[in-house]
Amino acid sequence: MLLAGAALGSAALLTACQDGGGTASTGAGNQPRPGGTLRVGALGRASAITRDPHGNQGNESDYLVIALVYDTLTAPGAKSNTVGRLAASWTPSDDLRTWRFTLAKGAAFHDGTPVTADDVVWSLRRLRGTPAGAARLPGIQAGNITADGKDTVVLVSDYANAELPLLTRLSTFVLKKDTAGKDLAKAPGTGPFALDWYRNGNARLVRNEHWHGGEVHLDAIEVTMFESPQAMANAVLAGQIDLASNAGAVAGRTAAARKDIQVVRRPDDMALPLVMRTSEGSPFADPRVREAFKLVVDRPAMVKQTLSGYGTVANDVLGTADPAYAKDIPQRARDLDKAKRLLKEADFDLGRTYELVTTEDVAGLAESATLFAAQAREAGIKVEVVKQESGTFYDRTWLKGDFYTNYWGTNDSVVFFASKTLVTGAGQNEANFSDKDFDAAYREVLATKDAAERGRKLRELQRIEHDRSGYLLWGMADGIDLAAAKVRGLPTLPGYGRVQLENAWLAR
Repeated sequence: MLLAGAALGSAALLTACQDGGGTASTGAGNQPRPGGTLRVGALGRASAITRDPHGNQGNESDYLVIALVYDTLTAPGAKSNTVGRLAASWTPSDDLRTWRFTLAKGAAFHDGTPVTADDVVWSLRRLRGTPAGAARLPGIQAGNITADGKDTVVLVSDYANAELPLLTRLSTFVLKKDTAGKDLAKAPGTGPFALDWYRNGNARLVRNEHWHGGEVHLDAIEVTMFESPQAMANAVLAGQIDLASNAGAVAGRTAAARKDIQVVRRPDDMALPLVMRTSEGSPFADPRVREAFKLVVDRPAMVKQTLSGYGTVANDVLGTADPAYAKDIPQRARDLDKAKRLLKEADFDLGRTYELVTTEDVAGLAESATLFAAQAREAGIKVEVVKQESGTFYDRTWLKGDFYTNYWGTNDSVVFFASKTLVTGAGQNEANFSDKDFDAAYREVLATKDAAERGRKLRELQRIEHDRSGYLLWGMADGIDLAAAKVRGLPTLPGYGRVQLENAWLAR
């Protein structure tokens, strides 16, 4: 789900613009200095280890290593959702179907070989051919990814798409052309760090002195995989590591009183929705039932109790960090009387007990299910919480179940989530949502070049999602990193931005 986890900012419709990303520097002496090794802890499980940059990275530890060794074409930015990474600029055709990406000057693999458009084309076609490729590059067929000379990559969409560059943000890692098999584990990348060694989920990365993206301060980064947030938090508190990445709210609360530990909060980092299946035969097929459930939840209580206050109330629309997020849509609040009335109108069976399936994959997820079940009882709804192991959940429940919790470890754009999870037939349509008005609004957004007009159409898209979708998005969890006092320049961007450690440095 890390890749399940942004939109192109209006100022960047015609060309990319680096905006420096988001970093936090705490304490005196904020002038970066070179040198040192940053010891990073990241969550992962031995059973989920993957070395393939185009595979499904279930481990944060693996994704961190991959994202530092390999560059994507674009990346998140602090001022606009999409900025250049391996691509220096991009330009659309008048009909918004053909996009030309120009590669950054001086971009080279760690072995010194220059990056060519052929390398990028081969990598994107390989990505498109993976089981999740259609969801990662929707609307782009492998044959419509081509090179024009040595430094220009051309992507042709099946339909007009003003937001196409956002598709190249999260998983378009570039490898050398024709890399295959066992070579994947050792294939040189183009990123700010090169792989020194990798053992059982742990890795050492060394600075890429010639990175095209600018100066890298650290000599090295050592990544240690931890299977629980508690163990990782204990390690940073004991001084065994310098940074505990995405440690969670409980760890943040525990470390708050420590003067030798920084608690770095990344607002709006993770979405924690309850998913209701909307298709025929589901108890939630009637939109009145879905609205009733959205009115049952006490959102402030959920944030306070399950996230220890390290989060914000949400309004059933995914993509809260998007500059185009519609803050003027009235915040949905708890209303038990209206919820009961809607359930009665829909002839909802209150005599039945409904299973709410959850996992313990991230802090607060299972707790949110338990608290929702207690709140639902006040409306006469009987909910039984069923916990599943992660592997079982993704095999049996995700994309199939009637009612379950999930999380998105990236807070991407409204359009990103629409394309992945809400448009009819989308590859990760968790609620099996199909709404002709939503589909039409989505296509209109993509086909609109004028930024102001596109913003107005984006609001209509969000209104439909708010009113009728199968997402009960009660809150957004803050990302919580714990860092030793000497660590500077840490990312503050949510989601994918948290792995961009090239600006980090160590104070004396």
